[in-house]
Amino acid sequence: MGRTRTYEWTDPASLAATALTMSGLDFLRALAAGELPQPPIAATLGFSLLEVEEGRAVFACEPGEEHYNPIGSVHGGVYATLADSAAGCAVQSTLPPGMAYTSLDLSIKFLRKVTVETGRFTAVGTVRNRGRRTALAEVELFDSADRLLAHATSSCLLFEVPTAR
Repeated sequence: MGRTRTYEWTDPASLAATALTMSGLDFLRALAAGELPQPPIAATLGFSLLEVEEGRAVFACEPGEEHYNPIGSVHGGVYATLADSAAGCAVQSTLPPGMAYTSLDLSIKFLRKVTVETGRFTAVGTVRNRGRRTALAEVELFDSADRLLAHATSSCLLFEVPTAR
């Protein structure tokens, strides 16, 4: 029997434009507080930014059947997307207005499977080093019993975004 999942999102271009007018930390705090709409990926995968401080971001996801791979567990791409988001937002929280980032790489080690029975899991991203052009972040994913599900590292390219004249 087929299942259906319906969701909505807002225009990502306006959210991205808003991000450039604020410090990364202020922007992410506004997202976490619900003062700004969530990005489309959050609606697509059903995750949310729980908390943010300078150099640290925490995301959560409630796994559902829509996240499953053909062998009956949450697809590694869901873990990786959550890890990439936590790493990137940890880096973003250190940026001034007009600065942006993009992921250069993501290396992840899966340690445990996740299923619906696992319940909500979190990704805690922390900046380990930030230079002028690159940043390195580490992410740990935990289940509700604080068991480590996965570990990731990510490097990000930092760049200024030219303003329109």
